[in-house]
Amino acid sequence: MSATSERISIRPYDGTVNIFFSDAVVASTEKALVLEEQGHKPVYYVPFEHIYFDFFRKSPTTTTCPFKGQASYWSVEAVGEAADDVLWSYETPHEDVRQIAGYGAFDPNKVDIEAAPKDSPRHVPEGD
Repeated sequence: MSATSERISIRPYDGTVNIFFSDAVVASTEKALVLEEQGHKPVYYVPFEHIYFDFFRKSPTTTTCPFKGQASYWSVEAVGEAADDVLWSYETPHEDVRQIAGYGAFDPNKVDIEAAPKDSPRHVPEGD
């Protein structure tokens, strides 16, 4: 077992995750992953195909995590408001967390994240 796998766990989220910025839905999925890392709050990762990239523009910002790799960032603009570096992704993550490739996560201080478990009355199945 590697140091990363002892520190980080990733599992599918059984429900719907919606991401809101300035009252606009900027991402919505039933296929989110939850990444739990020691010393941090859980983070929801949304598949790229369920992120509405029309609201986003790539940022020059990058950061490096010793456990996940180099993160790229996107800024958002919706409903006349904007915020920098709201969305990040490890486009080529380290091998131990490879399942987050093709997924993005959102800064909870800049967006509203609603995670409704499948048995919640707020859960709305995709296609309904």
